[in-house]
Amino acid sequence: MENQRKTALITGGTSGIGKELAKLFAKDNYNLIIVAREQDELDSTKSELEASGIQVQTIVKDLSDMEQAKALCNEITTPVDVLVNDAGQGVYGLFKDNELERELGIIHLNICATVILTKHFVKQMAERGEGKILNLGSVAGKLPGPWQAVYHATKAFVLSFTTAIREELKDSGVTFTALMPGATDTDFFNKAGMLDSKIAQDKKALADAADVAKEGYEALMAGKDRVIAGWKNSLEVHAANLMPDSAVAHTMYEQQQPVEQEQQKQSGS
Repeated sequence: MENQRKTALITGGTSGIGKELAKLFAKDNYNLIIVAREQDELDSTKSELEASGIQVQTIVKDLSDMEQAKALCNEITTPVDVLVNDAGQGVYGLFKDNELERELGIIHLNICATVILTKHFVKQMAERGEGKILNLGSVAGKLPGPWQAVYHATKAFVLSFTTAIREELKDSGVTFTALMPGATDTDFFNKAGMLDSKIAQDKKALADAADVAKEGYEALMAGKDRVIAGWKNSLEVHAANLMPDSAVAHTMYEQQQPVEQEQQKQSGS
């Protein structure tokens, strides 16, 4: 029955991992509310998802604007059974050179919008005694990240935040799951200006967004606290836990530096 369908709210639901998650919810007969910045992308995704026979509501919002994030909460009157905080951005470059406003926008999107939406919807879920929240973290949250210092720091916040509120609400019927992908084949690298980095150019090292979404979806439905997508990423995180943070930071610096810079080092120029 239509009125018995549950509803999932997905931010960043028109591309990458967010879109792949939306497909999985649609396959399981969830109605969807998807949020993104561009109406044309929302319209295209809506048409694709509604082929599954579900209802899709689209909302245009720039969640790096805190007033728009708050407005989103007020616009949604449908009970939300699952919240997926997927929207996120990064910026590539040395911290001293990057534009301050761009980095503040990333903090607003990756951290503040996640807090605003979680605060609003978890209250409703707790009152009903059920609900699920999936926060898009990253293995970056466990690794200091030169060339992406602010992005990595925001993902450390997401992981800590998700783990803490999961404990606070462990008896509420609401579950919290952190999905921690590594480098994934999405538009993230393009938007972050990372196409010249070593990691972005090694296409074989990039995970498939559909595979990452599947791992996250299964962990969410099982009520798990977190999932590191991909065994290689899991190994990297476990290895990093055994190393001093300074050594991890040096390794990440080498991995994420521009290819041209590495070539100059090798040539001795």
